[in-house]
Amino acid sequence: MRAWGMAVLMTLAEPVLAADEVWRPLNTAQIFAALTDRTLYFDAYTRQVFQPDGVTGYYTERFAEGRWTARDDQYCSSWPPSDRWECYDIEASDTGVRFVSPTGAISLGRYDP
Repeated sequence: MRAWGMAVLMTLAEPVLAADEVWRPLNTAQIFAALTDRTLYFDAYTRQVFQPDGVTGYYTERFAEGRWTARDDQYCSSWPPSDRWECYDIEASDTGVRFVSPTGAISLGRYDP
């Protein structure tokens, strides 16, 4: 279900970004460092945990478990029942990361709620 993976990221989009926030693109190694053993908070009710073994848990009204990795300077995830991997550019600031879809849609996750 490709649409489900995209829906997860699109529901994470934060409508207003701080104008003075500096975002820098991450390479593959930096993506692993930014996400491994970390939790991102997307709003008061939504968070995603990134385990070092490649498992990711998405917590909101429903729990979903998927897989994640970084390759070719992109964050990639797969959400059952699909085995298809969707990849996104990822950028970081001092407070979190943002995922940029191939269409340019942005989803923002913060390290602290």
